[in-house]
Amino acid sequence: EFRRRLSAIELALHNQDNREHDILDSDDYFQFHGGLVATISALAGRKPRAYFGDSSDPAQPEVRTLQAEALRVYRSRVTNPKWIEAMHRHGYKGGLELAATVDYLFGFSATTGIVTEWMFEGIAESYTRGATAEFLQRSNPWALHAIAERLLEAHSRALWAARPETLASLQS
Repeated sequence: EFRRRLSAIELALHNQDNREHDILDSDDYFQFHGGLVATISALAGRKPRAYFGDSSDPAQPEVRTLQAEALRVYRSRVTNPKWIEAMHRHGYKGGLELAATVDYLFGFSATTGIVTEWMFEGIAESYTRGATAEFLQRSNPWALHAIAERLLEAHSRALWAARPETLASLQS
């Protein structure tokens, strides 16, 4: 009965009533929302529509597609140079936060398919090259390795078709 009910679902919505966290801040979001999308997809043979409800301002609640929410978070935080620079100031822990963000983005890609090619390319560019790569190599080389490893896994699972030069850079 549970399988039958799940396979009939057409829309998966997650509502959040605060701005303390975003969907790429914790694995909880892709585990429960992404997991629901993946389960429905597997049982029904089609993806449900996936939405994110933002009721952080009760006077003006908003509903966006899950992909639109991921893009909003990606642009406003994940590849925002000010946020990345702030992570540099946190040393080892900042590196850990960057690696965790990549894990959560990967999780949403694997469960929902909402992550675009250019988002993965942007992460590779922002986190594994230039000043951030140097910061990670100095402060948390394990995080740099984990980021490269996760991006390579995304490519190997066909979640992302990395550009040849990006792939070569990550492998090195």
